[in-house]
Amino acid sequence: MNRHSLQKRLIAGDSGWCLRVNRWGERGRSRSYFAAVSRLGDGVFWYVLMAVLIAVDGLDGLAASAHLAATGVIALTLYKLLKRWTRRPRPFASDRRIHAWVAPLDEFSFPSGHTLHAVAFSLVGMAHYPVLAWVLVPFTASVAASRVVLGLHYPSDVLAATAIGTGLAGVSLWLVPGVSLF
Repeated sequence: MNRHSLQKRLIAGDSGWCLRVNRWGERGRSRSYFAAVSRLGDGVFWYVLMAVLIAVDGLDGLAASAHLAATGVIALTLYKLLKRWTRRPRPFASDRRIHAWVAPLDEFSFPSGHTLHAVAFSLVGMAHYPVLAWVLVPFTASVAASRVVLGLHYPSDVLAATAIGTGLAGVSLWLVPGVSLF
């Protein structure tokens, strides 16, 4: 199998999975859940988390929140650069069978900024406060799934964003002495 043929098969598979998962949005409750999670993933959840950490844990919470904020600024810059560079159209713009159940925040699909931020924030947050895993892991998984269900991203956008967010969190944690996941 040549490279072009393999690439076409991968793209077709990505689109097929996107279409199947996007159909979950046809159900009102499912769409409402994923739309709400997506909206919280716009930043609201993370801002509230940082405020709660400061309120509950004082200077240690402030240090953790500053670490989250710095990671977030780098994540924002990185994902905007990648979107401008790749210019991958969103699934609903490429396939009329895929519905955008909510309005996108920008024009391009790759990578998923919501997922990138959620993964990076969750890993950094859990490094500071491991007890938060019980809420951060399911929330992050829901954010990632929401991007495909809502027709805004392909599964590969979410997988790539997961890898980028993991790498970014790893570098961020490596740069801050005394904080690690393990």
